[in-house]
Amino acid sequence: MNKRSRNPWLIYFIHVLIAAIVILPLAFGFVSSFRHLDDIFRYMSPVTWKTFIPTNLTLEAYVNLFSIRGFGRVLFNTFFVTTLTVIFGLFVCSLAAFGLSVFNFKGRNIIFVIVLLTFMIPEESIAIPLYRLVDSLGWINTYYALIVPGIANGLVIFLYRQFFMDIPKPLLEAARMDGASWFKIYWSIVMPLSKPVTVTASLLIFIQQWESFMWPLIATRTQEYRVIQVALSHLRTETGTYWNELFAAALISVIIPVLILLPLQRYFVQGITNTSTKD
Repeated sequence: MNKRSRNPWLIYFIHVLIAAIVILPLAFGFVSSFRHLDDIFRYMSPVTWKTFIPTNLTLEAYVNLFSIRGFGRVLFNTFFVTTLTVIFGLFVCSLAAFGLSVFNFKGRNIIFVIVLLTFMIPEESIAIPLYRLVDSLGWINTYYALIVPGIANGLVIFLYRQFFMDIPKPLLEAARMDGASWFKIYWSIVMPLSKPVTVTASLLIFIQQWESFMWPLIATRTQEYRVIQVALSHLRTETGTYWNELFAAALISVIIPVLILLPLQRYFVQGITNTSTKD
């Protein structure tokens, strides 16, 4: 009999302890979003049942977010930016991967290495030259500044390219012999076969744009183009922090990606597994 089977309660206790460490701060944030600002830290010490179960529920924080802070516009901006980035990003990245996987041309491997290097470079290191480029195009404080830089994604190109490399070449050659153009082969044959990796790529682009903070903060100056992560930072001011609204906004910013990711997690894992096991 091994040690694990002789000490099951110890294993359960450790699991429960780890779960509590992770869940209790989230529970406190969730509960605090339904409290008045003055009640946020009133029940922090000593810790009692009132710390995690509010006695006076209120939707004040959520109402203020949408009526005073303009959070409806923030959510629209975030969804608009992420949706268009996903659509154009999938098209551009999959086309680039199709060219790198199907065609043999001089410098193909060098280009692929450059693509690999792009998603290893920190965003902070290219912020200044990217800002100068976007500013020269007149895109600062526009949707173009938020969407266009996020379209080309090296990791997504890599995932698509690895998947496309495994598609049988005789299938593509047969389509060419039947008179199909390369774009028709890409659109009608290759992409329908790539649903798992497309879901994975969509989620990667979506999460990257949804969680983006530094670049939207640099590229936009007015509330008209403010996205959710930047809006969260504006709930902390020099005069104080609106903790109940901050917790409510944070809850909204977390729950939306979770609701999108959970139904698609099987395809996400499948897409990552299929591409990671290919040579």
